[in-house]
Amino acid sequence: MILKQFYLNCLAHASYLIGDEACGEAVVIDPQRDVDQYVRFALEHQLTIRHVVLTHLHADFIAGHLELNALTGADIYLGRAASAEYPFTPLGTGDNITLGALRLEALETPGHTPESICLLVFDGTNDQPAAILTGDTLFVGDVGRPDLRAALGWNAADLGSLLYDSLQKLLALPDHSLVYPAHGAGSLCGKALSRETVSTIGEQRRVNYALQPMSKSTFIDLVTTDQPEAPAYFTYDAVLNSRRRPILYDALTGELVPLALAEVLRLQGDGAQVLDTREPGEFAAAHLTGSLNVGLGGQFATWAGTVLGKDETIVLIASPGAEAESALRLGRIGFDNVRGFLEGGFAAVDGRPELLGSSTRLSPDVAAMRLAAADAPLALDVRAAGERAKAAIAGTLHIPLTQLPARSGEVPAGRPVLVFCAGGYRSSIAASLLRQRGGADVSEIAGGITAWAAAGLPLSTVAS
Repeated sequence: MILKQFYLNCLAHASYLIGDEACGEAVVIDPQRDVDQYVRFALEHQLTIRHVVLTHLHADFIAGHLELNALTGADIYLGRAASAEYPFTPLGTGDNITLGALRLEALETPGHTPESICLLVFDGTNDQPAAILTGDTLFVGDVGRPDLRAALGWNAADLGSLLYDSLQKLLALPDHSLVYPAHGAGSLCGKALSRETVSTIGEQRRVNYALQPMSKSTFIDLVTTDQPEAPAYFTYDAVLNSRRRPILYDALTGELVPLALAEVLRLQGDGAQVLDTREPGEFAAAHLTGSLNVGLGGQFATWAGTVLGKDETIVLIASPGAEAESALRLGRIGFDNVRGFLEGGFAAVDGRPELLGSSTRLSPDVAAMRLAAADAPLALDVRAAGERAKAAIAGTLHIPLTQLPARSGEVPAGRPVLVFCAGGYRSSIAASLLRQRGGADVSEIAGGITAWAAAGLPLSTVAS
């Protein structure tokens, strides 16, 4: 048996290829949308990809099932409760995919989503599962959140009740069964995911907070409380994963088009979103006025999907050589409406000072002096509520970055604004968004609240 985990750090996403060397066949589970690595690995190991399974209709990324179907002819499988526009084979409890001596047996585990399944992996004649691929039902250290389908009419408490019952099925498995989840730390599909990407049922029985003995009502309260706020694009992606759509490679062919500066300005004037994917420090030094900054070095897909409109044209400004990566990472969340990129990168704006803006990033000491002055700017904290509860700067306005696109009108017009986050990545996104929407005087605390604390400046444990 070959079992290979592929881990995509920027989305904290794990996908899998399982193959039988003797029969030369393989199945891919929960693939990312760019599927070259699975095809390459299969070729290297003389395997043919015959099947592709989604454990559920993912909300945080676009899966590569249609891409693998187009490239390899692999059959697509979804949970029996799923509905989709493309042909698929439904998998219910007890249904099998056989690869020579290997057998993958489906187990219906609704809760994170109504159609969620897990896959038990049996090797040879052993009647005990060697492993279980748990999708977003069970993570290392956590379980899947049941609230992501609220916009599609599902009640979180009802899904939480289903999740409780599904987890009892997993807890009945042998302790030695290896657990391979679809996400790790950094994913917004749970609240306490471990950085470990493999465990065992026995280990999770001992240490996972959500698997401890408790009543169903207690469990529902536990898993529906204090979940991180999900970006708006999650519902869009969950629906798109059930639809026919262009495959990624066709989309990218139309997106990697160099555009002259004049064309970029024309598109911007017509309402296109200009996305600068350079790092925050470069963006702060100089940028095209009206552009948004989401740097490739952070959780790019999550935050691009938060601040960009999914239906509006996108034009990219990227460091030379990073144009394809920028478009690809947008494609991983289904943002395929990229018109092209500024030819020559930001250097194309040289000699046009009337088009340029810059950002002021204040040291913590200078920021503290500004905030203590009679004409102090409004300090805006864009961190998540859980971060703010642990440490805050007193007297600051709190609007999490996930909410800022919808709540930017709450920031008073005409007053200087000083934005901060944990380290400076999110504050650059927020500041660029506020400037795009008319904020003339927006600056940032360099290094965020981490640098503020390191400078010995006062923090409050209760935000005020």
